[in-house]
Amino acid sequence: MSQIVSEANTANIVVDGNQRIQTMKDHLFKEKRQISLERALLYTESYQKTEGEPTIIRRAKAVVHILENVAISIREGELLVGNRTIRPRSGILSPEMDPYWIMKEIDTIDGRPQDQFEFTEADKKIYREKLYPYWQGRSMKDFINQQLTDEVKDALKDEVFKLNQTDKGQGHIIMDFPGILNHGIAYYIDQLAEKIHDQPENDFFKAGYLIFVGLRNHFIRYQRLALTLAKSADSVRKNELLVIADMCQKLSQEKPSSFYEALQLLWMTSIVGQYESNASSLSLGRMDQYLYPFYEASLRAGESEAFLYEVLGDFYIKTNDVVLLRSESSAKCFAGFPTGYTVVLGGLDELGHASVNPLSYLMLDLYHEILLPQPNLSVRMNEVIPRKFLLKTCETIRLGTGIPQLFNDEVCVPAFLSKGVSLDDARDYATVGCVETSIPGKTYGLHDIALFNLLRIMELSIYDLKDKKTVSYEMLSVDIKAKIDYYVELVVKGSNIVDLGHRAYAPTPFLSVLIKDCLANGQDVTEGGARYNFSGVQGIGEANLSDAMYVIKKMVFENQELTFAELVEALAANFEGKYQSLQQHVIQDFDKYGNDNDEIDQIAASFFRHYAKELEKYENVRGGKFIPGAYTVSAHIPLGEAVGATPDGRKAQEQLADGGLSPMVGRDRLGPTAVLKSVSKLDNYLTVNGSLLNIKFQPNTLKGQQGLNKFANFLMAFTKLKIQHVQFNVQSKETLLDAQKNPAKYSGLLVRVAGYSAFFVDLNKQIQDDIIARVGHEL
Repeated sequence: MSQIVSEANTANIVVDGNQRIQTMKDHLFKEKRQISLERALLYTESYQKTEGEPTIIRRAKAVVHILENVAISIREGELLVGNRTIRPRSGILSPEMDPYWIMKEIDTIDGRPQDQFEFTEADKKIYREKLYPYWQGRSMKDFINQQLTDEVKDALKDEVFKLNQTDKGQGHIIMDFPGILNHGIAYYIDQLAEKIHDQPENDFFKAGYLIFVGLRNHFIRYQRLALTLAKSADSVRKNELLVIADMCQKLSQEKPSSFYEALQLLWMTSIVGQYESNASSLSLGRMDQYLYPFYEASLRAGESEAFLYEVLGDFYIKTNDVVLLRSESSAKCFAGFPTGYTVVLGGLDELGHASVNPLSYLMLDLYHEILLPQPNLSVRMNEVIPRKFLLKTCETIRLGTGIPQLFNDEVCVPAFLSKGVSLDDARDYATVGCVETSIPGKTYGLHDIALFNLLRIMELSIYDLKDKKTVSYEMLSVDIKAKIDYYVELVVKGSNIVDLGHRAYAPTPFLSVLIKDCLANGQDVTEGGARYNFSGVQGIGEANLSDAMYVIKKMVFENQELTFAELVEALAANFEGKYQSLQQHVIQDFDKYGNDNDEIDQIAASFFRHYAKELEKYENVRGGKFIPGAYTVSAHIPLGEAVGATPDGRKAQEQLADGGLSPMVGRDRLGPTAVLKSVSKLDNYLTVNGSLLNIKFQPNTLKGQQGLNKFANFLMAFTKLKIQHVQFNVQSKETLLDAQKNPAKYSGLLVRVAGYSAFFVDLNKQIQDDIIARVGHEL
């Protein structure tokens, strides 16, 4: 087993690790992140040749053109092949989605506050002269902007909500990986050929056929490259390359039979999905479940555990090669390159029994050596989880990288049942992106379609009522709920327009073939072909809203310390001048959400339930339902910038509470169990789209076997309290402050930001300060 350096693991450095894994890991970070125009240029070349053809056919031909012409390489030491770009960790563009933000930020992207990329002058010239002129007026963004109503535009301008996924293709989805691993590429080619024969007018079948043939031929390209490289390699590497060549040849025609082959097909399928969509969170689902039969088969065939460990390590490393390029505003909301290669371990089988297996343990053990942001491991908690696996999970969390995060089967399964999902499918749920829950291979959920700022709505209500002669707490509450209803209708309209934009401009036939029922229905996921169709909108600001309303209730209407008009005056003054002491009063002298206060927690539960039930009334354009979530990613900072001073003591433009269901930073004063009890009073069955709870622990509290056992018991309390999600930072404040001052010493330090982990030194100071300020609890 690899060892971690003992000095508080400040840089997440492994000693005595697997040499191949460490070499590949080092290679990833040798060069600066750079923008690659290759996909954009090839995509555009194809589109220029297919004018007038159906969009879904044009999309398929563009993907095939990329697969046939993109530069490929087999990097030193790697056992699995397939990369989006020759240069590691390059950002690729999708001007067909939105060419405008790129043009606007072309000269600032290398020096912006968050997620910088090098953009060469030569490539800037190509973008300005070739790519931008073609896509201007032809993009999905043009369609969306033209369709948005004035009311929706006004709400966006007022920053009540934010529409997402307007500049990328379909993500936040899990393809049917068990299907392609158990059947192989040729099976889908044959299936699609039969469908075309029976329904020759169906363009979806034609498009899917084109890309699956392209995938087959892409494997042949790698076979030929491996044979070429083998000619000049030393004997050890030559043998590895010849094995790669044989494997690529086999997978182009047959299904995999070994763990090595299954991982190779899994990775190449993911890469083709990336070429098609260039999207966030083409997640990987329950890898320990669908790969375990291949793992067993390889062991029976005599392959060594050490070799299988290396191959899986190669896969882990490759997930970190995909780095997403976002606009500056999006980078604020998704800071630190959350790619969304989310993997779920454990959980339940079809009988409702614990489904932990030896591969589940191996995948956690391996992460002790990888210590990188991806894959974003998750563990499914339940009341029958084996204690041994629970302790292994605790050991991994104790490393301090924020991985794995935890999901509660006791909440997630019944929540899906309430939405019409079958019991078997509900027990098979996994996670996509950060914390969104989904049914693998069967759901198109548009899980992150919008962010809905509940605190901004409260602010609008406060100022709308400021001139009323008589104001009551009940009047304010009614006004807030009425505004929630009004803006929910608008966010639904905006989200459906984005949904239609994807249908008209960005169908994904390859991905759709690997989503259940799309082949049977003869429809792309954007047309509603999937078995389950949802649209997820995140309600944000619950903690601040409940804290603020509690202060208003107590200070203004019960204690009568000041009038409502005087409170509004203090907020307008941003708690400055004569109101400085008032700010400290509301922060220090009134209880806050996260401290097991029934009255405050009930306020949070009541407003979120109202929002959730209102959202659920609406149907999306694919015939599915809108479902609520409660997570912020890192958007609690930009969303806070949209809100003035609020009665909970926030000053204008200060951040909101992190996570989604986490208490406001620094306000949880009674320990982690009190936090759990507050969150448990919300109706966690409502957050079908996902919720997020951050908790930070002092490293010393988890030391030794006693610390692990206490932590394991805490996690069982989380499970029994019926909370959907929790994740942890286990880093001392002193370490984080030192990393902020001396970033070169901490290049490998990982922290949990939101539903993902990121390198601390890659985060801007605002987010670093937020993580530092979170209360470090003890058990």
